[in-house]
Amino acid sequence: GMGWALLGVGLLLALYTLLRHGLRSAPRPRARPELRGRTAIVTGGSSGIGAATALELARCGARVILATRSARRGEAAASRIRRETGNNQVRFMHLDLASLRSVRAFASTFLRQEPQLHLLINNAGVSAGGTTEDGFSLPFQVNHLGHFLLTQLLLERLRSCAPSRVVIVASSAHCAGRLHPESLGRPPSGLFSTFQDYCDSKLANVLHARELATREQGTQVTCYAVHPGFVNTSLFRHAPLWLKPLLLPLAWLLFLDASEGAQVVLDCATQDGLEPLSGRYFTDGGPRLPWPAGRDDRLARALWEGSERLVGL
Repeated sequence: GMGWALLGVGLLLALYTLLRHGLRSAPRPRARPELRGRTAIVTGGSSGIGAATALELARCGARVILATRSARRGEAAASRIRRETGNNQVRFMHLDLASLRSVRAFASTFLRQEPQLHLLINNAGVSAGGTTEDGFSLPFQVNHLGHFLLTQLLLERLRSCAPSRVVIVASSAHCAGRLHPESLGRPPSGLFSTFQDYCDSKLANVLHARELATREQGTQVTCYAVHPGFVNTSLFRHAPLWLKPLLLPLAWLLFLDASEGAQVVLDCATQDGLEPLSGRYFTDGGPRLPWPAGRDDRLARALWEGSERLVGL
């Protein structure tokens, strides 16, 4: 009996592995330009897509700032990247996007200590519910509002170092997003409120990139929203317990790993000739039309003005 059971488990594992590799083609390695002398900030740079992006930027010679919440994880990631790339221009700086006070402190420290900024990768994200110290929904503030404020505070520096780029990690989940300018930042109600909140924040990411591109025309600061693919990261650490046994095998089977997810982020950060596509939404296959709400210029402007009001700009 035991032998059959082991054989069965072995066969299942073999099938699983075949499926996993059959369903997903290997990423094609891309050539990246030399980035020596360029400075990049990667938010949420201590794990997942952020860490994979930071590693690759460091490998290309960039000076990389890991802007992340946990000093322990941030310092560990920075030292791991320095070791792996031989690039000692990688440092951790504390940033908690769930606190607008922390965003302001980070920006003023950065502007004082770092003379240059060429790449801002707004990558950090959460999928959890909850409320921040500023009174906003957690996913909306971490995924959108905190990044919106950060981008505004660093914009002058990005302009003075132009050509420069802002890459905003969005998601195809923006398809289910709904934004109401009069209730921005308030958690939605209902059974799937956390999921709705996440989708809303991702729609905000797509619209933020769109409106930023419009406002920065002629400055050589360009901006791109990115769907990195379905990536198996710690984003789902806040999923309800009953959902985890369903999500985790699915994630392992179908989702990309972080270094694969980072590829399209890196494309938008480093590829030559993307300037005419500023404001657009990118997936692994290149620029794509976002869902209709993600192309609504009136909504993009209303979101921008509402965001300015909420962060006190």
